[in-house]
Amino acid sequence: MALTATLYHLQISLSDVDRGVYEDLDLRIARHPSESLRFMLTRTIAYCLSLAEGIAFSKDGIASTDDAPIAVRDPTGVLLEWIDVGSPSAERLHKATKAARSVSLFTATPLTQLRRDAAAIHKVETIAVWRLEPAFLDALEASLDRKCKLELVRTDGQLYVTIGGTSIEGPITRESLVEA
Repeated sequence: MALTATLYHLQISLSDVDRGVYEDLDLRIARHPSESLRFMLTRTIAYCLSLAEGIAFSKDGIASTDDAPIAVRDPTGVLLEWIDVGSPSAERLHKATKAARSVSLFTATPLTQLRRDAAAIHKVETIAVWRLEPAFLDALEASLDRKCKLELVRTDGQLYVTIGGTSIEGPITRESLVEA
């Protein structure tokens, strides 16, 4: 028997001070059986911090190799932003930079690992890499329930999450796949 996705219902009060975005989100997120909780949390944070008109999770979920896990499209369907998560291959990022006007990557993966094959990526210097600390994601994972309310605040390069009376904070830094 095939395993099914686990549904998470997250009510998120988003205050992205750095971008001037303030929204209440009611998200139902399917966690694929092969997806770690850390990956799903990173995907959720990426969605929140990239919130824009036309944003959507991939219809095929993380199983799709042809689509971004999160995409922003204009009303005509043109792909404006490809938002990836984790440690995608250089080939995938190469494809993304050719398919979308901009590419973002949200990750907790060490930069040395991500930079290994970066030279093969088209317009690698344009990819915005948002690095989250693994300890932050671990603390968030320990506090998450399948149905919960949380507050997510980004200000001055810091993330603050309040969930079930617990406050968790950690940096989010913009990096580059091109070594300085």
